[in-house]
Amino acid sequence: MSIRYSDYTVEQLRTELGQLVEERQKAEQLGEVNKVAILERKIQIVTSYTLDPDSFHAGDTHQLVGDPGYKFKINFINGIMAWGHRINLLGEIHELEEALPISLLGDVVKQ
Repeated sequence: MSIRYSDYTVEQLRTELGQLVEERQKAEQLGEVNKVAILERKIQIVTSYTLDPDSFHAGDTHQLVGDPGYKFKINFINGIMAWGHRINLLGEIHELEEALPISLLGDVVKQ
C-alpha cells in the first residue's frame, strides 16, 4: 500500500524532494525530456505540501514561478491547488479556469 504525499511528515517530504531533484538531474543529463517533465511536476506537488495553503487567498494575484509572462489570480484554494485564471502581460485574463500547485505561485502582485 502506498502512502500519499498528504500523509507524509515534513521530514519525509524533504527526503522525497531531495530524491526527486536528484532523479531529475540524472534524467536531464541523460536527455530524458519526458521523465524530466514528470519529475518536475512531482517536485512541484511535493513542494506544495511543504507550504501552508492558508497563506494563499481568493482574489489575490501572484507572479507565476518560472513564467514571468503571466500572473495568476486565485478564485479559490482546494488543498494544495489554487484554482483561477492566468493573466498575460497586457492584463488579458484567460477564459479557461485552471488549477496550479501552490508552489508555482510567487509573490503577490499589488493591484
